[in-house]
Amino acid sequence: MKQPFNWDNYSDQPYPLKDKSYKKKMRKNQLASLIKTFLISFVMLPFAIIMTPFVKRKKIASSDFFSLGLDFEREPQETLKLLQELEIERVLLRIKLWEMDKLPLLKEFILQCKDKKITLKILQDREHVEDLQLLQKDLETIFNSLSSHVDMFEIGSTINRAKWGFFSVDEYANFYQVAYNLKKSKFKDIKLIGSGVIDFEYHFTSHTLFNSLGCHFDATSALLYVDRRGAPENMQMGFTLQDKISLLSTMVWLSPKSAHELHITETNWPISNTAPYAPTSEHECVSEELYADFMLRYHLLTLASQQVDTLSWHQLIASGYGLVDARDGLRKREAFEVYKYMLKSLKDAQFLRLDIKRGYYILQFLINNQLLQIHWSLKKTTLKREDFFEKVCSYDGKEIENETLHIGSSPLYIYIKDSLS
Repeated sequence: MKQPFNWDNYSDQPYPLKDKSYKKKMRKNQLASLIKTFLISFVMLPFAIIMTPFVKRKKIASSDFFSLGLDFEREPQETLKLLQELEIERVLLRIKLWEMDKLPLLKEFILQCKDKKITLKILQDREHVEDLQLLQKDLETIFNSLSSHVDMFEIGSTINRAKWGFFSVDEYANFYQVAYNLKKSKFKDIKLIGSGVIDFEYHFTSHTLFNSLGCHFDATSALLYVDRRGAPENMQMGFTLQDKISLLSTMVWLSPKSAHELHITETNWPISNTAPYAPTSEHECVSEELYADFMLRYHLLTLASQQVDTLSWHQLIASGYGLVDARDGLRKREAFEVYKYMLKSLKDAQFLRLDIKRGYYILQFLINNQLLQIHWSLKKTTLKREDFFEKVCSYDGKEIENETLHIGSSPLYIYIKDSLS
């Protein structure tokens, strides 16, 4: 990245822009686009909220729902071993447009993941935002090299944060249009997704989904973080995580600019006492125990929405927010085992229902004709072990024999006897 943009190798994101005058100037140059964002969202967001109860649900395939973000340069051989242990079927990789020299290394890694479905997130820099000819050249190189190995290309990321290189939705639209034109002219079979808006800032998403531009998304992507609100069940402006998903899904359903697919391509919680690797301040960080709880509950709530096609956890090896800590060798956090057991239990599960009563959550799935219930509670409580409980497991798969079950932040898996016999 070129000045005034700089990359933070610790937290895997750009540093905040320090040149405030430059940032103000660039925002001022994009004033017309910012006004369009306001006007479009002023109309479309209320309409989408009204239409949300009528959004169509579809059957989400659990086998394709779970995805895991990877850094192909970070311990690549160990990464492949961990993937084999997890038995995950979909992964997300990132390539930086300012590091095109690493494309052969990326391809080599992808070829070693040939049994996986690959989403490739193409990260932008300011040079490629401003020089669309350079962008076209580099995108064509990427598509030529990887189109037969990649399931989906996410074009751009985090478009509503200036430190990532975009100062307006119009700038992103021009950027995406280059990829879309290449698809139409030379790469008709590739799947392009966007726009990669981060957090609950749907006024930017509404501008990408409702406009007069000629481009089209094969699916909509979002970086739906809720970490600044604490637990995944917590509200923001009256919206829970599932409310946010429903509203976003409604916008996708209403939009003429996107196929009716929704992919969450990045989310996580930062972990306490990991600075400078944590991507946020210590105030937003959580303990490793809560990280595991929140990760599992976020996945369960999202899968229960039946409106998100894939969810990519960010990421496998990352000292400040990953399943594996890399500060002193590789150390699997508790969340790694929790993620592993979640995959093992749910990758072939059929979602049945979610019941919520006074902060007590019960999810029900059908797995090979057996009923699985997953229980957790926002307030600690107890549950008597019933005769029809065949087996009870902790969130990381350890069997629990107690007659009294303690229900709290960490979900319990309860397998029911003779469900359909």
